Amino acid sequence: MKRFFNSGFIGLLHVLMASSQLFGQNCLADSGKVYGENARKFHFGWFGSDIAGTIRWGMLSASVPEKDIIGVILLLNGRTEFMEKYNGVATILSSMGYNVLSMDWRGQGLSSRDIPERHKGYVADFAYYLNDLDRFYSDIVAGMGLPVTIMAHSMGGHIALRFLMEKAHNNKIPHQIKKAILLSPMTDICTSPVPRRLADTIASIAVKAGLKTSYFPGNHDYSREKVKFKDNPLTHDHDNFFIEHDEIEKNRELALGGVTWGWLKAAFDSIKYLDSPVELSAINIPVWIASAELDSVVCNSSHKKICESLPMCRIVTIPGANHEILFERKDIQEKFWNVVPLDNQVDF
Repeated sequence: MKRFFNSGFIGLLHVLMASSQLFGQNCLADSGKVYGENARKFHFGWFGSDIAGTIRWGMLSASVPEKDIIGVILLLNGRTEFMEKYNGVATILSSMGYNVLSMDWRGQGLSSRDIPERHKGYVADFAYYLNDLDRFYSDIVAGMGLPVTIMAHSMGGHIALRFLMEKAHNNKIPHQIKKAILLSPMTDICTSPVPRRLADTIASIAVKAGLKTSYFPGNHDYSREKVKFKDNPLTHDHDNFFIEHDEIEKNRELALGGVTWGWLKAAFDSIKYLDSPVELSAINIPVWIASAELDSVVCNSSHKKICESLPMCRIVTIPGANHEILFERKDIQEKFWNVVPLDNQVDF
């Protein structure tokens, strides 16, 4: 558990799609690095949250003629992440004909942070994330008037599922949303060697004891000096591992440290919400789940349980992948792109 949270519980983006031809076109560098110096950059804006503060969002327009634009990719990242980390991935997607829209979750990136100690990973309730996403979708994404594919990683995948559950419960999944691709979704957290239920109980006790904004033991403020590639649980690719940290060097305001007891309890509470087969069964769009074979951050067994409750779901396991599939080595990324199609003709 300590190892997991020391890693930053990161998630990576969620790019997806396309066919194996993508790699034949040399969209990725030989090293597997998905950025590169020529990557285009998001254009940013802000909107006021219904709860508190402001949320930063961004867009990268498709780099194809308007008549060739396919749709919108709603890119939802993981804990600690921010849009700058995804410039390269968004560039690839835009070259494929997609407008890419994304946002910084509250408490990270350049969105408002809910407590003064900005390095502390904290949220009172995951419903806050949902509220911000709903506002973003309603006010900005829907206005594009194009088909939408949700691509979400880790914590972003968790929030995407809750978003779809909430909409389905009210029979209001927007008709523009055609499918969801979830990479290493945080449908449960690996707490080994601490038993899962015990971890949940301890987090609840800590919050009741007034420790909600205190760091979970072993967590701390962000420090570049403490970042180590060796034995990290996120990726086998050295260059891709440091993309996030290199962006933080350019703007220290992007930095986020470890999780607090409050964030951990909120996460456990939200995971319980996902344990709702009836609610999940109402999600009437195709859902792809990509599980990283070697993931030690989220529990792959929970992916199967979720998928069994979804009417149109398919799980693919990416061999040799750590948690951040799309920041893995090129050969591992290829395994993902080759098996997860973007077209809407897949037979579920």
